[in-house]
Amino acid sequence: MPGNRLTNMRTTSLTSGSPRMDRLLQERIHDPYKTRQKLPEPTVCPVCNAVYRSGRWQWADAWPMDAHRELCQACRRRQDNYPAGVVVLKGDVVRHHKTEMLNLVRHLESEERAEHPMNRIMGIEEYPNRLVISTTDVHLPRRLGQAIHHAYKGTLDRHYDKEGCFVRVNWTSET
Repeated sequence: MPGNRLTNMRTTSLTSGSPRMDRLLQERIHDPYKTRQKLPEPTVCPVCNAVYRSGRWQWADAWPMDAHRELCQACRRRQDNYPAGVVVLKGDVVRHHKTEMLNLVRHLESEERAEHPMNRIMGIEEYPNRLVISTTDVHLPRRLGQAIHHAYKGTLDRHYDKEGCFVRVNWTSET
C-alpha cells in the first residue's frame, strides 16, 4: 500500500533501518558566541565595522546609515576576553626567532581575516621562551600551529574540546 510505504519512509533511518524517535537534530558543538537567530540585514558591528549580509559576517565598503547595529562574535569574544583558541609556542627557538615568528603569525592572521572577519587574533602574550596567542575562532590556531611547525619543525600537538568550542595548539622545539 502506498500510504503505508510512505509512513515507513518517514520513520525509518536511511543508515540503520531503525525507526526514528525524534526529528530534532542535536547540535554537537555549542558555541556560546554563535548567533542563535538570523540578524536583520544588513547589520553592522559598531566596533570593527564588519557587516552581516547574506547570512554571514563579511567586510564591506559601504552600508546604509540606518543599518541595524550589533556586536559581531569576534568583538564580543574580545570584549569578554573569552578566546575560542589558544596557540602556545615554547622553546629556545622562540627566544632566538621571536620576531620572525610574530611576523609569520600576524601575516597569516591578516590573510585569514581578509576572507573571514570572525577569524582574528585577540592578543599575544610574550615571555622569554614562550608566546601565547589567543584567537576569536577555532580554525586560525590550527593554521598558525601548522605554519610554525612547517617553518621551524618541532613538535605540534592539538586538542579540540568539541563540547566547549575551544582548541588548544601547543608547539615546542628546543633546537
